[in-house]
Formats: sequence, C-alpha cells, structure tokens
Amino acid sequence: MLQLYAHPFSSYSQKVLTALYENGTPFEWKLLESPECDAWRELVAMWPVRRFPVLVEDGRMVAEASCIIEYLHVHHPGPVKLIPDDADEAIEVRMMDRFFDHYISTPQQKFVYDALRPEAERDTRGVEDARDMLENAYGWLDGVMANREWAAGSHFSLADCGAGPFLFYADWTHRIDPRYANVRAYRERLLVRPAFARAVDEARPYRSYFPLGAPDRD
Repeated sequence: MLQLYAHPFSSYSQKVLTALYENGTPFEWKLLESPECDAWRELVAMWPVRRFPVLVEDGRMVAEASCIIEYLHVHHPGPVKLIPDDADEAIEVRMMDRFFDHYISTPQQKFVYDALRPEAERDTRGVEDARDMLENAYGWLDGVMANREWAAGSHFSLADCGAGPFLFYADWTHRIDPRYANVRAYRERLLVRPAFARAVDEARPYRSYFPLGAPDRD
C-alpha cells in the first residue's frame, strides 16, 4: 500500500492528491496534523528537510510532488495518463509543470511566508517582487490558455495537477484580474474537475490556517 505523508491544506499535497484521485489509486493517509504526531516524527526521521508531501512504498521514499506523480505514472498507471508517451508532448507537460511551480506557487508562497513572520522581519520588497512575478505569469499564461483546454493542450496532465492548487491559492493571495479571462476560465475548469474538487473539499476545514484570510468563495 502506498503511504502519503501530507496535509489536506498544503498546495503541494493537493497536487499529488489530484493525481491519486484522477486514477482512483488507493493509498494510506499519513496525516501530518502537527509536529507532535507520529506521522510527523516518521517523516522527519526519513526526510530531515521536513518538507512534504512524501510518498513511501515498500521502504522506498519519493519526495517532491512532481517526482511523486512521475513515480505514480511509472508504477501505478491508471486510465488518465498524466504524462504523455510522445516525447515532445511530455516536454510541454513538464515545462508547464515547472512554470506553475516556479512562477505561480513560489511567488504566491512568498506572500504567505511573509505574513507568518513578525512584522519587524517582513520583506516588503520581496513581496512586491512576488506580486510582479505573479502579474507577469498571469499575463503569459493568459496568452497560452487562449486556445487550450488544459495546461499542455487537450488532455489533463501532470501540469494541471499543480495548476489547480497553485492558481487556487494565488487568486486568494493576488487576485487574478478580469483582464486575464483565459486564466480565470481555466481556474474555473480546474475547480469543477472531480479529482481537484475533492482535494479542495477535504481542505475546507483548515481554511482558518490561511494567514491572509481565506475569502468567502471557492
């Protein structure tokens, strides 16, 4: 049985959960409720960098959400092929996956981490740089999504597994302006995708954790 060390409110956990739910892949939750819980102690013992999600199967550990989805693609394939067989199509999927990780998730998390710091330690310039990055990313993505249903084309993929939670929280953090109509429409398609919708619903009890204040929507 696959074991997933994760938390429902974590965007990177949701990325992996979306992949698991897309293909109905069974797994055991190792819920990281707090640093005092058994699952957290187990995680730290095998992965001292203390980042999650982490997947474990038969003593093998796989860290990093994209790598976990690659592992699932190889060892637990299902009806939804999240990485195409065609090499060029696979490159596009992986490029878009990196885009959402680095240019949507990373700047979005800058806002969150800064809000968690004491006021005297906050990085105003860093937050403004992150805001600029999100604006640039929204603008580029809006052009890309003008003729696409999903991130890399007509099929749901690894890239969409990350796009769901990253755009979800990014819009809470720095609202996607109406002029980016293609991005907003894509985000709406992600929200009604059953696998991601399930991840969103499972995270609802934890919305008070969002330091910027979770909006009364979504």
